[in-house]
Amino acid sequence: MKVLVPVKRVIDYNVKVRVKADSSGVDLANVKMSMNPFDEIAVEQAIRLKEAGQADEIVIVSIGVEKAQETIRTALAMGADRGILVKAVDNVETDVEPLAVAKILAKIVEEEGPGLVLCGKQAIDNDMNATGQMLAALLGWAQGTFASKLAIEGDHASVTREVDGGLQTIKVKMPAVVTVDLRLNEPRYASLPNIMKAKKKPLDVKTPEDYGVDVSPRLTVVSVKEPPARKAGVKVADVAELVDKLKNEAGVI
Repeated sequence: MKVLVPVKRVIDYNVKVRVKADSSGVDLANVKMSMNPFDEIAVEQAIRLKEAGQADEIVIVSIGVEKAQETIRTALAMGADRGILVKAVDNVETDVEPLAVAKILAKIVEEEGPGLVLCGKQAIDNDMNATGQMLAALLGWAQGTFASKLAIEGDHASVTREVDGGLQTIKVKMPAVVTVDLRLNEPRYASLPNIMKAKKKPLDVKTPEDYGVDVSPRLTVVSVKEPPARKAGVKVADVAELVDKLKNEAGVI
């Protein structure tokens, strides 16, 4: 079985994001970029499937700027087999919208014929949480979202997903699209020998035109603002004072 894993290049999760002075977006100048953490979990899960003998090949796909090659190489160093970069934009400030990403991925899926698409449930830069679902809809495939556990059982996949009320386990017919959550696994670190080997692994560079997809944005960012500063808490002397403040100041009881 071939597994296809889309990955996205985003601001590193350890970086404190700064909003531009003109509120037009986030300042990306000289900011450390890395693989989206949810996508990293998807890559790790694909590698574990291969190690268990349930997958034969892992193909990594990234859609964005040319520097996303670094993100693909990171996944190859972890243990993936080959990569495909779809150079869709020249400016790192331009984000390719989920529908355009899903359309390109659908074309790649038609070419590659994977039995499973594993993707992060969302990207930490725009939090859209839409690409996986759109891809499944375009392909007409079954989908399992927010997966915290995944088991391949013949021509079906058992997906334990996190919902508001707890955990829900579903069985989906493969081929399928599964979006992963944080608790699925802990990604490995790439060793130095594997990083060197990753440089020699095949990486094809494509464009949206190769797949006949228009990536022109349909959304316009009106403004970006930082969230309001959180007010400092207060200490209370006893339960009576706590109840009084909850009732008369917070108005929650």
